[in-house]
Amino acid sequence: QVQLVESGGGLVQPGGSLRLSCAASGSILSINTMGWYRQAPGKQRELVAAITSGDSTNYDESVKGRFTISRDNAKNTVYLQMNSLRPEDTAVYYCNVDIVIGVLWGQGTQVTVSS
Repeated sequence: QVQLVESGGGLVQPGGSLRLSCAASGSILSINTMGWYRQAPGKQRELVAAITSGDSTNYDESVKGRFTISRDNAKNTVYLQMNSLRPEDTAVYYCNVDIVIGVLWGQGTQVTVSS
């Protein structure tokens, strides 16, 4: 059984930084794309950033230049470094991992940007 464990959310002031982590564990043969989504209250879940197995990345326009996605294949872990956070970044952040035989979602971690 494969599971994802997220960590790193919390409360931060505008302009601050947070780093999210998502580790996959279990019987994993291969991982394709890993990504981060977010869902704010009353809104649909949206893609924030994704990284392929070849380390190609893509970002939502609203986070370009502020967020950086990376992965450690030896640890089956994906990270999201979030800098210059804004109140509109407040949401539950979910990691998403394509393990070839299926797609997994993390349990979600709350990020709140407020003074």
